[in-house]
Amino acid sequence: MPPPDKAEALRDLMTEAIEAFGEPWPGQSWDDRVLDAMREVPRHRFVPHLSLERAYEDSPQPIAHGQTISQPTVVAMMAQALELEEESTVLEIGTGSGYHAAVISVLAGQVFTVERHRPLAEQAGRRLEDAGYPNVQVRAGDGYLGWPEQAPFDRILVTAAPPELPQALVDQLRDGGVLIAPIGPEHEVQQLVRFRKDGEVLIRENLGPVRFVPMLPGDEG
Repeated sequence: MPPPDKAEALRDLMTEAIEAFGEPWPGQSWDDRVLDAMREVPRHRFVPHLSLERAYEDSPQPIAHGQTISQPTVVAMMAQALELEEESTVLEIGTGSGYHAAVISVLAGQVFTVERHRPLAEQAGRRLEDAGYPNVQVRAGDGYLGWPEQAPFDRILVTAAPPELPQALVDQLRDGGVLIAPIGPEHEVQQLVRFRKDGEVLIRENLGPVRFVPMLPGDEG
């Protein structure tokens, strides 16, 4: 295990890099709660194959099964876009390493996260438990189907890019809820979009260009 003071110092530098990025999107300043969560969550525990220094770089990093862990600035941006409240129930599609779920769990009441690669889901579940995030539940499954048994959700976060927003996720979003997803085809710049549900209407707000791995249907087992 690395010395706690070194990991904390690197998290401080990482958070400073996020702040130095500037506005998360035009007209919006960083939320101190989000920055505090980024400063708190030990990112290195979710990417143990990386050196401590690389774990806290403000850049995406590879994990298993051809997936990536998003750069910290993007994690912070998406967490802020969700407008999380302490009692929010959140669905995350694309668990990956579990890091993003850990950050969200600091800001919300309960997080349910779905990962299509069973080995990643099982690994993330162990890491979240070991790191002390009991308000996160992980399961392997098809993200296009969501987690209907736990619906409706106050917030939904999609961490891979579908070409279009899956209807099942829209159906599982509570009226008045917020859904964040990168939308667009693979190998092209996608748009990070915030959807607000108002009855039968989805109000769309583009937050800026991003690039994510594609959201694929099915459960890889």
